Amino acid sequence: MHFQFDVSPYSTTTTTVEPPVAVPLSEAADLLRQILEVQREQLNYLRASAAAHDMASRWRAFLNRWQEDFPDLSGSCRVALPILERTYGKLIAELVEHLGQNGDDALENDFSLQEFLDRYGMRLAQLGTILNLVGPLAEAGSQGESA
Repeated sequence: MHFQFDVSPYSTTTTTVEPPVAVPLSEAADLLRQILEVQREQLNYLRASAAAHDMASRWRAFLNRWQEDFPDLSGSCRVALPILERTYGKLIAELVEHLGQNGDDALENDFSLQEFLDRYGMRLAQLGTILNLVGPLAEAGSQGESA
């Protein structure tokens, strides 16, 4: 076998690099002021966005708005929350135990799947929704009292 390689010499083309154009000091200061102004605007937008998405402040506002009609709502939610959490935990433990006892056959066919969903699905979903409503109310009240 015979190979032939054509190697041409590496040629460098010299390009002239122009030195950066010096910007007058007043223009640079003006540009920096504009950048600072834009950053301040962005900061204000971010703060407004964070405030709009702060669910704890929404629940605190709810509690403050209805303080006269429901004076101990937050305290009652703090009392009810551990009971709801314990019940939710028990239901999940029961679900896991059911799956453990029945093994792979637990959800094998449509009938067993439907029975499983009838037994656990709706109760877990509804209890989870209740927890997602009571929990933030309990936290918002305790944050409001400590502030």
